[in-house]
Amino acid sequence: MTKYLGVAARGTQSQFLTNSFQRELAHWNRERLAPQFPHADWQATMERDTRMLRLEGGFIEELRSAVRADAARAPTDPDAFIGWFERLKEVGPGQGDSLFPWLAEEASRDELRWFFEQEAAGEAGFDDLVAFTQVKLPTPAKLELARNYWDEMGRGNAKGMHGPMLDALVETLEVDPVIENTVWESLALANAMTGMATSRRFAWHSIGALGVIELTAPGRSAMVAQGLRRIGLSDRERRYFDLHAVLDVKHSADWNREALRPLVVEDPRRAAAIAEGALMRLMCGARCFERYRSELWGG
Repeated sequence: MTKYLGVAARGTQSQFLTNSFQRELAHWNRERLAPQFPHADWQATMERDTRMLRLEGGFIEELRSAVRADAARAPTDPDAFIGWFERLKEVGPGQGDSLFPWLAEEASRDELRWFFEQEAAGEAGFDDLVAFTQVKLPTPAKLELARNYWDEMGRGNAKGMHGPMLDALVETLEVDPVIENTVWESLALANAMTGMATSRRFAWHSIGALGVIELTAPGRSAMVAQGLRRIGLSDRERRYFDLHAVLDVKHSADWNREALRPLVVEDPRRAAAIAEGALMRLMCGARCFERYRSELWGG
C-alpha cells in the first residue's frame, strides 16, 4: 500500500495537489457551508460555485484514479467484503505509521502542538459529514448514521459534543488552526471528505471514507492521548482523544454491521465505491503522516 505515497511525491505535477488549490478549495468549502442570508450577488456566487464544483470533481476523480484498481478487487459478497474492509486496519495506506509512537513517547510539547494545529485546521467535522452523507440513504444505513451522529452530538448534552471538545483542546494547547498555516496534505484530506459527503455522486464513497475513520482512528487517538498525558494534560483536557480511542471501536463494529453490510447485500456494486472511498481517505491520511514526519523530523 506504500505505493500511494508515490503520488504525493509527484504533487507538483498535479494542479490539485498544491498549496494554492487546496487553500482555495478549503476557503470555498468554509464559505459555502456556512449559514447565510440571501444577497444580491447570488448569480455571481452560483457561477463561482459551478467553477469550484468542477475543480472539486476533478480533484476527487484524481484521487479515485489512484485507488480504483485496488478497490475493484474488493469482494462483492457481503461477508467477504466486511472482512476485506476490516483488514484495512492492518494493511491500508498509512497504517502503523511511525509518526504516532513518536508522538506518544518522544515529541515535545511544541511538536505535539504543531501536529495538533495541523489536524485541527484540517478537521472537516465528522458530525456534519455524517449529516450530509445520510440524506436519502436506505433505512438500515440511515439509522446507523443517525445513531453515530447522536453520539457525536453528545446524545443531546452540549458537554458531551465532540466538536466543542476539540475546540477546548485548541484553547488548552494555544494553537491557531487557520488555513494559511496548514500544509496542503491536511487541507486535501478535509477537502476530500467534504467533497465526498456533499456530492450525492460520491455518497457510497463517503460511507466508506467515514467508516474507515472509525476503523482506524482508535489506535492513533490512543497514542496521541499518551503523548498529551506525557506533557502534563489532564484527563479533562485529553478527553477528545481518550474518548475516540475507546468509543470508535464500537462505532466501527456498528458501522460495518449496520451500514456497510446491508448496503452491499442490497446492491453489490456499492462494494467498489465504498472501497474506493475508504482507500481515498487512507491515502490522504498517509500523505499527511509523511508530510508531518518531514516537517517534524527535518526530512
